[in-house]
Amino acid sequence: MASSEDTEGSLTPVDFIQLQHYMEYSSQRVKDVIKEFQPGGRLAQHSFKERVDAVGFCLFLKTYLEVDDFPADFCQRLFHYFQHVEHDTSGKSPLPEGECYKDCLLLDILLNAHLFVWVYFILRGGVFLRDVSCYFSVLEEGQPREKLEFTFKLYDKDCNQLLDSSEVDRIITQMMRAADYLGWDATELRPVLKDMMTAIDVDGSGTVTLEEWVKGGMNNVPLLVLLGLKMTERDGQHIWRMKHFNKPTYCSVCHSMLLGLGKQGLCCTFCKYTVHSHCANKNPEPCARTFVRSKKEIGVAAHDWIKADKSTKCRVCHKKIKTLAGRRCVWCQEMVSSVCVFGHEFENISLLDIIYCLHGPYTPSQSLLNVTPDGHILQIVSIPNIHPLLVFVNPKSGGKQGLRVLRKFQYLLNPRQVYNLSNGGPAPGLHFFRNLREFRILVCGGDGTVGWLLDAIDKENLQVHPPIAVLPLGTGNDLARCLRWGGGYDGSDLREILKEVEASELVPMDRWSIQVIPDDPQEAGDPVPYEIINNYFSVGVDASIAHRFHSMREKYPQRFNSRRKNKLWYLEFATSETISASCKRLKECLTIECRGKFVDLSSMSLEGIAVLNIPSMHGGSNLWGESKKPNSGPGVEHSEIITDPELLKTISQDMSDKLLEVVGLEGAIEMGQIYTGLKSAGHRLAQTSQITIRLTIKALPMQIDGEPWMQPPCTIHIRHKNQANMLMAAPTKSTGFFHHK
Repeated sequence: MASSEDTEGSLTPVDFIQLQHYMEYSSQRVKDVIKEFQPGGRLAQHSFKERVDAVGFCLFLKTYLEVDDFPADFCQRLFHYFQHVEHDTSGKSPLPEGECYKDCLLLDILLNAHLFVWVYFILRGGVFLRDVSCYFSVLEEGQPREKLEFTFKLYDKDCNQLLDSSEVDRIITQMMRAADYLGWDATELRPVLKDMMTAIDVDGSGTVTLEEWVKGGMNNVPLLVLLGLKMTERDGQHIWRMKHFNKPTYCSVCHSMLLGLGKQGLCCTFCKYTVHSHCANKNPEPCARTFVRSKKEIGVAAHDWIKADKSTKCRVCHKKIKTLAGRRCVWCQEMVSSVCVFGHEFENISLLDIIYCLHGPYTPSQSLLNVTPDGHILQIVSIPNIHPLLVFVNPKSGGKQGLRVLRKFQYLLNPRQVYNLSNGGPAPGLHFFRNLREFRILVCGGDGTVGWLLDAIDKENLQVHPPIAVLPLGTGNDLARCLRWGGGYDGSDLREILKEVEASELVPMDRWSIQVIPDDPQEAGDPVPYEIINNYFSVGVDASIAHRFHSMREKYPQRFNSRRKNKLWYLEFATSETISASCKRLKECLTIECRGKFVDLSSMSLEGIAVLNIPSMHGGSNLWGESKKPNSGPGVEHSEIITDPELLKTISQDMSDKLLEVVGLEGAIEMGQIYTGLKSAGHRLAQTSQITIRLTIKALPMQIDGEPWMQPPCTIHIRHKNQANMLMAAPTKSTGFFHHK
């Protein structure tokens, strides 16, 4: 174990990653939180002489990260880190002994008594709030001008609207610390930032004005990438991100090899054009265009060639392409030598080319569906027998998997048909495509993301509801399983996924409205998460497990950052629920009425009731089970209510039949037995087109499509709402273990 001297004033990479995980689940902004510490703010008593005390720092973290139980030891390490930064840079004296002792007592109460010795050590002085604010703002998403202006104001210590050399050095130091923890090659970055600071002082006065700072910063690619800013200003502009290359890679501008142990180069997310950090400002080749500028170009296949460093053979002459002597088409991925690019015609047979040609012809129109930052009015024109694909990605689904999928699709497809759901949800993409009558949607995320998209489609009032395919990135992915898209994306080639979407078949899926009417409107209860059921509704044991999982994830989001970890947590909560049996004697607490007919629960000892629209729940359990064939005579006729136990044995599930299945569960052990195949199904109670559930006596946990809440006594009505168009993948040919199904 490292000594205190070895680790003094530093954060480990694990600490930094943990901090990023907290930030992913926070909706707060640094600039809003620090207002609470200014005169008149809610936390102003914790700030003094431009510093914040230890208690205030802890409250800053809890407010900014929206975490009530922020780990005490982590809080102390962060405080010590920023205090060490201050000792290194300012040389100012620590707090007076009396103030230190007062804060020590407060922090001892706020954190943990056994950490008292550490507290006194770290409370020798406060920390500058501007250092804390700048550090966290570097990790936030934001617009370039806004973040640059914010940074300027933070470091303009004397408020004279100028940055002197010491203030500029402090900015560089903070940027370098953040870059170091982000894994960048800091040896290359520091001179770039130094040169930038020199260059933006246009008049050579030795100080930097706000205008100079913003103008210089907006034109410096490495700085914008470091700040995590969006740089899309015009068509053909690269969208850079830092990347580490595991094999020899050459800069497309200076043709030199990218060297370094960290993330030593910039790579365009859209076209994979690669450069040194310091070469990004030297007029590299433009990125691929994303729209055509004349109606004459609509539907005309065209390659878009960029310089590429890839060791392969030319498609035309079949000779090996030398380093940086090749060209790659952004849309069809074909590689040819620079000599063979011109004077040859190439067939564009890729689906991606067709989609590319459809998107964004520049045509002035009264209906402004999309306008680029540089003033181009974009419009989609429909082409017969073509089904464009609109892709939505939830980057927070599946840990880091969602972000990787987003970047990959932005590379494989036209970026204008790929939407990040963190940026405004589904509405912008649906609105852009609303005039097309035939297009398809691929949603990449969990079942909750699919439900979010279905609700958005209802609100958008589209001419035709587009069919939806699913790339499962969540934990349960029950809907994706039923539609043959699998239980979770395993990282396989996304080109194959696109082919499967093209070959999929349309199936309608029922959707159900749910109305919860509390017996006592004044009684406090959790808000009902949804008004629509797409997959299932349940009350009792499984909802209790989901509620415990949800509550723990809200408290400690960093512990729930992978599908594997989430399943282990579910197992732990299921075990504790088995011991506590918090939902036993369920029949004494509720009644179930199906179209005026009450379901008899008197002969069963149940801890849970599930109402199913699809044949999958709990991440792959078929609670209804396989159905027996009728002994003789014709098949069972369609009926809006069936409760006969023998007849129910012959009833199969169908997500398109406008009927729901009601199943009883004995407890968490039975759930586990069904999941593992030791038991075939739960207790079939009814199949019906309408359900009323009356909850009496006490509050019980409930869930809709995996979102749980605690519900006081109430009456619940479930009725058919509409049908959504879904895409079902073709039956799996391979049953191999590594197949993504």
